[in-house]
Amino acid sequence: MITREEALKAAESAAAAYNAEGTITFRDVVVKDRNVSLTVIGAAASAERALEAALREALAAAGAETVHCRFRAGEAAAAGAQGAARAAGAAGGAEQAAPPQKGQGPVRGHGAGLEAHPLLSAGSGVQFIAVASGKGGVGKSTVTVNLAVALARKGKRVGIIDADIYGFSVPDMMGIEDRPQIVNERVIPIEKFGVRVMSMGFFVEDNAPIVWRGPMLGKMLRNFFAEIEWGELDYMLLDLPPGTGDVALDVHQLIPHSKEIIVTTPHATAAFVAARAGAMAIKTEHEILGIIENMSYYVSKSGEQEYVFGRGGGARLAESLNSELLAQIPLGAPDNHISEPDFAPSVYKEDTDTGKLYLEIAESVIGKCEA
Repeated sequence: MITREEALKAAESAAAAYNAEGTITFRDVVVKDRNVSLTVIGAAASAERALEAALREALAAAGAETVHCRFRAGEAAAAGAQGAARAAGAAGGAEQAAPPQKGQGPVRGHGAGLEAHPLLSAGSGVQFIAVASGKGGVGKSTVTVNLAVALARKGKRVGIIDADIYGFSVPDMMGIEDRPQIVNERVIPIEKFGVRVMSMGFFVEDNAPIVWRGPMLGKMLRNFFAEIEWGELDYMLLDLPPGTGDVALDVHQLIPHSKEIIVTTPHATAAFVAARAGAMAIKTEHEILGIIENMSYYVSKSGEQEYVFGRGGGARLAESLNSELLAQIPLGAPDNHISEPDFAPSVYKEDTDTGKLYLEIAESVIGKCEA
């Protein structure tokens, strides 16, 4: 078993060759069951990939099974960037960048080495949208699936990454029973309703549980980019696990330019918890496209709207996050039958009231992303 002290000693030894100016330090060193995670402060951006490889090798030699590295700019670099921004403002420049917060900078982690990936490169043109929630059970995955299908119905090339690795549900919601094929050592995502899908559910048998610690989640998320043949896409939606845990952090590392949609119910407590996911997006400089209030009301047989979970949670959340309430989706389920050729338990048909509502959301998202 490797101890925290042994891990820190091995990391400092590995960093010695890259630390000529004495600026590299380590924080948040955590060791659990031979899994090591740490934050590297102050490394030169040009040396990060080589340093990460050296850290992984040194920590493996010390007894670590998995190593999770995060890179942040040092305080001197942050102060320098802040000073440059102030200087630009003083010079009267037309554009003035917002100064980074103290100690913040680009976070690499599991994203190291993927900068040139066809989807993740700066010039790919792919719009990444992470769908998040503060707690489970609010219909986040239902929103993800139906928004993706609606975007495809609008003629967009769309992919979904079911990043809720513990609670994967997208294949079942979309009625997908096939497994991905491997062609030329690349995994081909399953396509249905014009949406390309990749999920942990394709790689487990009989709904088996996933019993992993945090670093393994990040590796799987990385593989969803590195090993999958996505082809050309306009939109990639990521169905995040609820809350602000490891996978959400890894998404922010892998896709620093991702946008987010926050899903809540109208209940005050659900909206209160969802605010944490929104605050995390703001702190990691991700743009919040808006709030979707799911299960907003129930339409009775008489046509009346009954607010079974209360009212106003989505609007209050949008106000607190300085964002927009994109839609209020009624409580219900698609009227689909298992005998239909494209049966999917959770996908609304295009001509239904809720299906049309998702098309309106898709139009709004396209307008915001492609303006």
